[in-house]
Amino acid sequence: MKALKLTILAGFLVIGSGCASGLNSQQKTELRNFESRGLSVEEKNPGAGAALGLLPGGGSFYGREYGFGAINLLLWPISILWDPVSGYNAAESINYYSTKEHVRQLRKNELDGLDEELKNGSVDLKAYALEKSKIDAKYLMD
Repeated sequence: MKALKLTILAGFLVIGSGCASGLNSQQKTELRNFESRGLSVEEKNPGAGAALGLLPGGGSFYGREYGFGAINLLLWPISILWDPVSGYNAAESINYYSTKEHVRQLRKNELDGLDEELKNGSVDLKAYALEKSKIDAKYLMD
């Protein structure tokens, strides 16, 4: 009976650990780069996601992972082993994708303005190319 309980617990931990996948190293580097340049968007607080993970399903619900939140609610208190990590990672992922969209929109707006200047003759082709490369350097990752 004890072996069965340990097997079930191990199974829950394996299943639950899949909920805690976060950003890969390249995405983390990219997000930190955007943060250092003041371009990041914090839609969710990763610390709050981790803290809410101590509540039944709280980290997953906070991170908009409602299915996992329901499962973690049912598995509480065992889920406190992984749900804080899930909440942290989910919040960080939400911030990453929000930041990517924000940066994409900022770049698009600047390029659209530059295109308009070229169209109405405010800048010549050489100045356009120079400004475009500055915009690309500002928003694109190397």
